[in-house]
Amino acid sequence: MKRTDIERLINALKREFNDESTGHDWHHLERVRNNALLIAEKENVSDTFIIEIAALLHDVPDEKLNSSEAEGKRKLEEYISLLSLSEDEKEELYGIIYSISYKGGNEVSLTSDKAMIVRDADRLDAIGAIGIARTFAYGGKKGQVLYDPDIEIRSEMTLTEYRTGKSSSIHHFHEKLLKLKGLMCTETGKLLAEERHEYMLGFLKQFNKEWNGQE
Repeated sequence: MKRTDIERLINALKREFNDESTGHDWHHLERVRNNALLIAEKENVSDTFIIEIAALLHDVPDEKLNSSEAEGKRKLEEYISLLSLSEDEKEELYGIIYSISYKGGNEVSLTSDKAMIVRDADRLDAIGAIGIARTFAYGGKKGQVLYDPDIEIRSEMTLTEYRTGKSSSIHHFHEKLLKLKGLMCTETGKLLAEERHEYMLGFLKQFNKEWNGQE
């Protein structure tokens, strides 16, 4: 029954997210799911059903992808209705999904191992080569400039400032992506983040070199 539920959920998510162009598409959901299952295996967590579902559903209520908070909540409830879950499982699932967002650094503290795994899995997909590609896809979709050196890098932001303040795709590296390695919750997440973090540093070094016309 659990595997049937997951297959039903995957088919529904593919229909909605396959052509999403901000970097939050079906393939992102699938990568986060795979990351989460890998981290769970390395961390010796065997009960992965809720982890897998939470990874697949984590972006459904995201305010970036919905016209309102209420719409996101409604969509999430519709997807969850496809699953055979107990009330306790539903409560656990909602708790994970609504706790993993970065929110400009205003994130909540986690106490659940499963939430830590899903958060790390999502953040791994925000860094490295894939993270770089997703950053520019999202920035372009939202009409954000590639880079403007006259914009100050923000070190501390409210959620509103993070969502609506003036920034650029390159600024996003400094305002979020380069911070994620230090915010990983699991030992496996920390190890997997190392190479991706270094790759971003190399990219930014090359970007600045070309931007400034240096040899």
